[in-house]
Amino acid sequence: MSRPANSVSLPLSGFRPTHFLLSVEGKVATVTLNRPERKNPLTFESYRELADFFWACQKDEAVKALVIAGAGGNFSSGGDVFEIIGPLIEMDTKGLTDFTRMTGELVKAMRAAPQPIVAAVDGVCAGAGAIIAMASDIRIGTPRAKVAFLFNKVGLAGCDMGACAILPRIIGQGRASELLYTGRFMTGEEGAAWGFFTRLAASDRVLEEARALAAEIAAGPTFGNTMTKRMLAMEWAMSVEEAIEAEAVAQALCMTTEDFARAYRAFAVKEKPVFEGN
Repeated sequence: MSRPANSVSLPLSGFRPTHFLLSVEGKVATVTLNRPERKNPLTFESYRELADFFWACQKDEAVKALVIAGAGGNFSSGGDVFEIIGPLIEMDTKGLTDFTRMTGELVKAMRAAPQPIVAAVDGVCAGAGAIIAMASDIRIGTPRAKVAFLFNKVGLAGCDMGACAILPRIIGQGRASELLYTGRFMTGEEGAAWGFFTRLAASDRVLEEARALAAEIAAGPTFGNTMTKRMLAMEWAMSVEEAIEAEAVAQALCMTTEDFARAYRAFAVKEKPVFEGN
């Protein structure tokens, strides 16, 4: 998946966000939603900037994994009621469609980023915030995490930003249906039991654990990890037979990398391989 031809991508090294915090440590970049006084809601501008960032990740070869988190003990309360929902009431159909396509662009950009994305979810994670967590590749939660796809609470459908396609694949059709029809909060314990979260961590450790997992992934074979992310997405629309053939081609390509040869040489002398991303 690539960005539309009329869009502009920036190299990540030159990305200077104004609507979220960005830090890079080693091979891991961390995005922090940073409006803690209002539980990190999104605005028109932050939607666009986040999408621009994830599209830019396609052009960065130094960052191998991504973490996304929220400041102040909450992940994100979703679209800002006054800065987004209020203005939407005044828009015509074209303007509303432009908006919903723009928000969907964020999920497309996250899925297109070659780097695996780990979400560190604490506190409130609602609406578009829940979508961002859902669109991440892996989620680590906390016992106090509360996740809600609450679109129907504001008179809308649960089919927002790919929720009806992605959420059932994570937690199952029935559970996803309940959350999307009711808009209720899924607890951290439910999220872990249902597979939305891979595990729970204490609130004061969840970001640390997400970064540690991202660093572990980043230390792996870059091309192999990118191929895994691509195939996890592409095989949704394949038969098992088609998937087996596609994976045969993908794995053969991975076998042409120097990292594959490095792994063999390391194993031959009983050492741990050090992957270099080529």
